[in-house]
Amino acid sequence: MEENYLTVREITINDIKLVSDYWFNASDQYLSEMGVDLAKIQQRQDFTQILKKQISLPYEKKKSYALIWLIDKMPVGHCNLNNITFGKKATMHLHLWNARYRHKGIGYELLKISLPWFFDNLNLEQIICEPYALNIAPNRTLAKLGFKFEKEYTTIPGAINFEQDVKRWVLPKRLFSRLEPEIYDCGCGD
Repeated sequence: MEENYLTVREITINDIKLVSDYWFNASDQYLSEMGVDLAKIQQRQDFTQILKKQISLPYEKKKSYALIWLIDKMPVGHCNLNNITFGKKATMHLHLWNARYRHKGIGYELLKISLPWFFDNLNLEQIICEPYALNIAPNRTLAKLGFKFEKEYTTIPGAINFEQDVKRWVLPKRLFSRLEPEIYDCGCGD
């Protein structure tokens, strides 16, 4: 992997256009490969309003929470949680916006930096991730980071998904390793 400066930060109002562009400019094929039912995608304006509202809420009231992934200070993706039960659990989703950054280990490194933000800011006991079983990259990344494979099953994993086989991965806080100090170099003081 080429040497890059990787950081994460919380989403801001200025990031909404970038996240929206990712979803609303993506090809139908790419969305389908992620398990998205194209008929269930909401209108861009509604999506934008939901993000604005969630950004403004305190951690204890958030239903979703997103971090922006950066390479050399340029936004390249996001990682978000939804189905949040503050102090207990949440479901995680991973998105690298540009294909040139996929399959290079960058998602792994950015997720490693993101996990402390999620556990600490939302006081979580566990993080769940259920990627489409046929989407190999996130499944490999989760295993490499120490998420525990729980099961593969058929479900409709989210509001914009079709019924699909997913792999359920869980990372309890007690298993979350703090052995690598660099995962705390979040750049949030910059």
